[in-house]
Amino acid sequence: MRDVNENIPTSTHHHCILKFLDLSLRLSVIPLSVASIWVTVTNNQENSIYGKLEYRNLIGLKYMVCINAISAGYALVAAVSSWAKCLATKAWLFFVSDQVAAYLMVTSMAAVVEILYLVYNGDRDVSWSEACSSYGSFCSRVQVALVLHASVFCCFFVLALISAYRVFSKFEPPVPSKEVEEERD
Repeated sequence: MRDVNENIPTSTHHHCILKFLDLSLRLSVIPLSVASIWVTVTNNQENSIYGKLEYRNLIGLKYMVCINAISAGYALVAAVSSWAKCLATKAWLFFVSDQVAAYLMVTSMAAVVEILYLVYNGDRDVSWSEACSSYGSFCSRVQVALVLHASVFCCFFVLALISAYRVFSKFEPPVPSKEVEEERD
């Protein structure tokens, strides 16, 4: 029995696997981002003593929603354009864009982690008490949104590695010139 991949050159086979992985990750970003947005935007809790707490009250959550929306939109555009042959320098464009998306994800995760730390622990120096004893459901949903957001980050991290590989594999490694070799001797 013959192997199906026997007639496919190794570099073409790796290219197909990377293209499939790239597309799968980009398409995975969209529902994960939308789910994170939905969990965050619909998150609110009423407390008879302290009032209503919504995502709009916390700028870090609004920032995370914006970054999720941007990343979902970018993932959709990138998934569609990855199959188009119109851009000659598309590899560089994806490399830079994937790096930017991954870094934006890190900044928004940091903002939400700070919020979670404050709502669970408070800050005694500025007289803030912890809030999760009064808003437990709200805090739990923020954690779910953060996990979804971290999943999107993981996708972009792998995408950044793939795009970096694609860009830098197009170049030959530097070859030392004869002058450099003579100086070493």
